[in-house]
Amino acid sequence: MKKEEYQRIFELEEKHWWYLGMKKIATSLLSPQIKNKNNLEILDAGCGTGGMILCLQQFGKVQGIDLSKEALNYCRKRGLKNIFQASVEKIPFPDKTFDLITSFDVLYHQWVKDDLVAIREIYRVLKPGGYFLVRVPAYDWLRGKHDKVVYTRHRYTREELVTETRSAGFKILRATYANTFLFPFAVAKRFLEKILPEEKTSDVKLLPNFLNSLFTKILYLEAAAVSKFDLPFGLSLFVLTQKPR
Repeated sequence: MKKEEYQRIFELEEKHWWYLGMKKIATSLLSPQIKNKNNLEILDAGCGTGGMILCLQQFGKVQGIDLSKEALNYCRKRGLKNIFQASVEKIPFPDKTFDLITSFDVLYHQWVKDDLVAIREIYRVLKPGGYFLVRVPAYDWLRGKHDKVVYTRHRYTREELVTETRSAGFKILRATYANTFLFPFAVAKRFLEKILPEEKTSDVKLLPNFLNSLFTKILYLEAAAVSKFDLPFGLSLFVLTQKPR
């Protein structure tokens, strides 16, 4: 990812509608499994600028790894300390270390040469009975200009990610798409991009306050829905798994 993108994410991660909504959806998926726990050993595998680490701290002690020095520098600006430069394909922790591992928009990236190797590494460092929550962008046919800027290698279907996590040994608990309610607008935007001048930045931009607030509320509604059932399509894909005891 380009250096200026890390700065943009760092500045917007606590107020941009997409980040706020994704945190809410992730919490909706995790909370029923780890009810009222606040002492878990947690790894955010591919922690970026650290916004999700702050969110996950409600569940326990969080450590983070990321391959980008630039991202880790922004984590330090947030005051985060338990962060390490490492690849998700070679996680620098012993077997059976963590109760919960998360990986948000990491496996899709060009820096991950083999996503199944990464999933198996996550399985290795997870304790028996531990949980793994992964999020990736959905549908390769939705690839657009944003994907060029953020170095997208692949966008996934639910069937693909379920098959890969299951083949690594995980039990599937949930597999749901997200950013479903705004999906038609996103599809329209992707097709318009084909005729509009190419932008040099990603889709991570702060909208006018009323739109940012509206889109945040829409994703919060999705989070409430996801707490009860899986969504059939969307821009993002979440899979929640458990390592057998």
